[in-house]
Amino acid sequence: MIDLTNGRPMKVIFLYTIPLLLGNFFQQFYSFIDTLIVGKTISVDALASVGATGGLTALVIGFAQGITSGLAILTARRYGAGDTQGVTKSFASGIIISLFITIVFTVIAVLIAYPLLVVMQTPKELIHDSFIFLEIIFAGIFSFVGFDFLGNTMRALGNTRVPLFFLLISTVLNIGLELIFILVFHLGVAGAALATITAQTITFVILYFYIRVKIPYLILSRSDFRIDKKEIKELLSISLPMGFQSSIIAIGAIILQFMLNTLGASAVAAYTVAGRIEQIATLPAMSFGISLVNYTAQNFGAKKYSRILKGVKEGIILSVGSSLTIGALLILFGKNISQLFMNGAQPHILNLIQLYYNFNGSMYFILSILFIVRYTLQGLGNQKAPTIAGIAELLMRIFASVVLIKAFGFLGAAMANPLAWIGSTLVLISTWNIEIKQLRNQRNMLRDRALEIDAKNDD
Repeated sequence: MIDLTNGRPMKVIFLYTIPLLLGNFFQQFYSFIDTLIVGKTISVDALASVGATGGLTALVIGFAQGITSGLAILTARRYGAGDTQGVTKSFASGIIISLFITIVFTVIAVLIAYPLLVVMQTPKELIHDSFIFLEIIFAGIFSFVGFDFLGNTMRALGNTRVPLFFLLISTVLNIGLELIFILVFHLGVAGAALATITAQTITFVILYFYIRVKIPYLILSRSDFRIDKKEIKELLSISLPMGFQSSIIAIGAIILQFMLNTLGASAVAAYTVAGRIEQIATLPAMSFGISLVNYTAQNFGAKKYSRILKGVKEGIILSVGSSLTIGALLILFGKNISQLFMNGAQPHILNLIQLYYNFNGSMYFILSILFIVRYTLQGLGNQKAPTIAGIAELLMRIFASVVLIKAFGFLGAAMANPLAWIGSTLVLISTWNIEIKQLRNQRNMLRDRALEIDAKNDD
């Protein structure tokens, strides 16, 4: 485990982020492999069918996963403060909340999947496969929530290596099962979804038993599951806003998908491929941001306010540097990588993909600042500003969907993400400036108290 409250911030953040980055890579590799195998072994329409579900899966699963991230913040604070009993308590309460959310969201998601695809004007040639894919994924929400909750808890304790190991297992399982379900049993897009759910479930169960054996203060008894209303309320006050933030962003993606569907299957396929590759390209920025959640939470619990400020500055340096490099590489070579997804020459789709990379890759440095500041604010317990920033993202994507796509077609869709990132970052930066003053005030108060105590001791 890495103690985030000691050592040079840049080094600590970097070492903590590397396993997290690899873990996020393997997690996103699910989507990458789904897209690659489906596009190569079935058809472009099947590829577009999976892509047409992206907004809806982000809305439902993203909300649940956002909540599990929020549940781990209180755990990180208590761990930073050395409160192991508090860690046990928040872990047990987090399980109760996760179970409730899983049941509610599974029922709702399975029931509304088809109506939402119809409302989104999913092309007729895609809707059948899209529905099958969605129903299987939504039926397996429990596997996503369970695995993410346990993984986020481990990261809150400073351990990013164990989640990485289990994500690697899950990825290998996913690839193997997908090839078997699609190539041997000919299950089509249903095979891709079944492979993901099966792999995720197996690794979730194994990780659960690993934690029971290896981490003493996460071994729970019946008495730990007594519902503490105050504890539940505190956890929900942190986690629900993070879930809503994910949903707000996903709603914008759904509206964008709705308008994108009107451009036809080729546009949907191009956006799907570009989006899958972008998910991997933006992983360093996202991983540095996620690192700042637990870094900030642990140091806030330990009352090391100056360390938080220094860590944010050095985190921005690391994240912006990586984003500028990756953005340039994507613009130069992304089209060649995208061709791997095509079963045959598809020049029209590849040209649309290049257009997407030109706009998005050049703006990754803004996204990296967004991630650092948003996750830092969440680590400090400020959920209001990230929520408002999420609304700003939503409004920008609505503008791109309603105005720009109608006016410029796929070009308007390519401009949606950069506009959303700019709008959100402007909101977050203004709030962060206020938080800087508050952290400095708290630092000064601690220093003054220490001087007073020293003066009394001298007397």
